[in-house]
Amino acid sequence: MLDRIKNSTFIKSTLILLIGGIFGKIVGFILKILITRKLGTEGMGLFSILSPTSSLLSVIAVFSYSNAVSKIVSEETSRTKNLFLSLIPFSLLINIFVIIIVIIFSKVLSYSLVKNNSLYLPIICISLTMPFISISSIVKGYFWGKQNMFPYMLSNFIEQIVRLVIIIFFVDVFLKKGLIETICFITLVNIIGEISSQIVMMKYFPKVKFNKNDFKLNKSIIKEVFNFCFPVTLSKVIGSLSYFLEPIILTNILIYVGYTKEYIIYEYGIVNAYALSLLLMPQFFTQNMATSLIPELSKQYKLKNINLCKKRINQIIIVSVLIGFLSTIIILLFPKLFLKLLFNTNEGLDYIYLLAPATILFYVEYPLNNALQALGKSKKTFNITLTSSIIRIISILFFSLFKIGMYSLVISIIINLIVSTYLYYKEIKKILFV
Repeated sequence: MLDRIKNSTFIKSTLILLIGGIFGKIVGFILKILITRKLGTEGMGLFSILSPTSSLLSVIAVFSYSNAVSKIVSEETSRTKNLFLSLIPFSLLINIFVIIIVIIFSKVLSYSLVKNNSLYLPIICISLTMPFISISSIVKGYFWGKQNMFPYMLSNFIEQIVRLVIIIFFVDVFLKKGLIETICFITLVNIIGEISSQIVMMKYFPKVKFNKNDFKLNKSIIKEVFNFCFPVTLSKVIGSLSYFLEPIILTNILIYVGYTKEYIIYEYGIVNAYALSLLLMPQFFTQNMATSLIPELSKQYKLKNINLCKKRINQIIIVSVLIGFLSTIIILLFPKLFLKLLFNTNEGLDYIYLLAPATILFYVEYPLNNALQALGKSKKTFNITLTSSIIRIISILFFSLFKIGMYSLVISIIINLIVSTYLYYKEIKKILFV
């Protein structure tokens, strides 16, 4: 009977995430199509060049709070009140420090990325979103831990709607001013989106009364969260750092072997904004499943229920492979149709054909990473990320020298995917299946 209840809670949480994710993703698709068409290939090239910086700062802002809070709440090891009132000030201090560093070095960063100082303003704008992302991450973790996915799903949907409405009404105003101003505007809209998301989630938060003692930092909670978050975040920072270094290394090597800066920005945008975006559009299915997997797997592993842990991981892998395989086949059958319909372009076909066979690994890698974290093996995820990131950077350096243009990046992405997915699977097999 107890197993049936556990099964129903997990399945219910997963279904809510999947159904809500579909609606949220539809709005996200519309938003992405709108931004892509408004910015054009040149604008999306700049946007893609900035993505590694955005990814790195987001990783620092999120600091794996969602997973840590989810794990703690699911194991019922700490009081929610102390957890929140200790974590939020801690996260804000980290974010303020990082924002100051980014503002100081923004011009250096922008010049390193594309040899263009004008991108320093978008980089500053990206950093300003960090505190809002952090708070959202902490609040989301509570609902993940309780396996109450409806508030999280609804908040994501509202966030996307708010962003879409604001961008529809004001994007043309900023486009008249220039591409850089428009990128800054689109970035800062995320702040309003995050605030709207937080308001929705807080509506579903349990009512609690506070006293003066509650506002004291609980060092044991911070230590517990930090011990979980630090290796996981360090692992993600390593991955994001390699992603951050990617356009810098690629730009400098390709310029050295004879390519122009304009070519690099244009083709980099095609790979990331068109080819990868199209191939990975259905990935939210497996990401949402992985989200519901963490509290479930963490709790069952602590209770030594190894068989149920195996079952959950097998379920996620099988569904992820099926989703990845079916979506990739459909995209490969009608690539021109999807590119024209979604992005109003025919650019990126060759990249899609080359990346498609490896795309299935994208769908499997994320759940495997989350599973390893839920099993308390954060140090293993760090080692795997470090290994695969080094291989990716070396691959970019090596293949770029062969004068094959942006194919050096595509090949490096494929190699990185194969290595990281294999290592994640190997570690999980060693922990549970031996």
